[in-house]
Amino acid sequence: MSSLAKKQSARIKRQVRVRKKIRGTSDRPRLNVFKSARHIYAQLVDDTTGATLVAASTLIEEVTSGLKYTGNIEAARKVGAVIAERALGKDIKSVVFDRNGFLYHGRVKALAEAAREKGLSF
Repeated sequence: MSSLAKKQSARIKRQVRVRKKIRGTSDRPRLNVFKSARHIYAQLVDDTTGATLVAASTLIEEVTSGLKYTGNIEAARKVGAVIAERALGKDIKSVVFDRNGFLYHGRVKALAEAAREKGLSF
């Protein structure tokens, strides 16, 4: 098993373990974060209906304007701010944070802190 496969396997194990405990509702949706080498994605999910309420990523023009590269902490901060603004626009103030098996460090931490600064509570 390659080191990349081991790393992905460990992330999936963490993801499953955490997902058993947290659920998003319409009152308090789940803030799901996914990151790849080039991009970071965030969405608010209502697990009772399986619907995505709000989404933001480094693929949208609102985030990428003024950025040289989308796979860094600066881009993650912008995504966090955009997801928080969109959530507050839909009157969602409180969420459950789902780091999706990723360690709370670097880009995931930057996204979470930016969302908190803009007014989301979790």
